[in-house]
Amino acid sequence: MKTERQKMAAGEWYTCLDEELEALRVAARSAVHQHNTLPPEDRGTIAPKLRQIIQAKNAIIEAPFHCSYGVNIKLGDQVYLNAGCIILDSATVTISDQCQLGPNVQIYCAEHHQDPIKRNDEGLEIAHPVYIGKRAWIGGGAIILAGVTIGEGAVIGAGSVVTKDVAPGAVVVGNPARPILRTE
Repeated sequence: MKTERQKMAAGEWYTCLDEELEALRVAARSAVHQHNTLPPEDRGTIAPKLRQIIQAKNAIIEAPFHCSYGVNIKLGDQVYLNAGCIILDSATVTISDQCQLGPNVQIYCAEHHQDPIKRNDEGLEIAHPVYIGKRAWIGGGAIILAGVTIGEGAVIGAGSVVTKDVAPGAVVVGNPARPILRTE
C-alpha cells in the first residue's frame, strides 16, 4: 500500500490532509519564514533552512517567497526568482539554468478534485510536474499551471496564465497564454 506522499510523487490521487505531508509543509513554512524575515546580509541568496530543502545550484531567491514543500523544487545554475514568487510544489518543479522569474510569478502543481465532497472532506488532489527549460524568462505575475513544460529560451509575458506547453523559443502572452509573432 502506497503512502499519500508516494501517491503524490507518482502523479496519482492522494489526500493532502495526510500527517506526513503536513509535517513536510510545516518544515517548509519554517524555512520560508526564516528566508523571508532574515536581514538580507544574513539570508544570502537562499536562507540556510530553505537551502536544506530546495535543490539549488547557484540560485537567488528574493524575499518574500513561498513554497508548499520545497523538497520538490530543483533550481539550476544562475536561476533568479524575483520577490513574491510562489511555488506550490506538490510535484517536481524544475527550473533550468539561467532562468529568470519576474516578481509574483506563481507555479501550481496540484489540481483539486472537482467533486466538492472529495475535494473538501477528503482533501483529494493530484499533482503534475512543471518543467522550465534553460534561459526561459517568465514575466512578472505570470501563472504556470500543473503539468506545463516551458521550452528552452521561451518568454512568458507578464500576467500570462500558462495552461499548455510552450515550445522552445516561443513568446506567449495572455489568458490563456498564446504565441505571438516575433517582430525581429
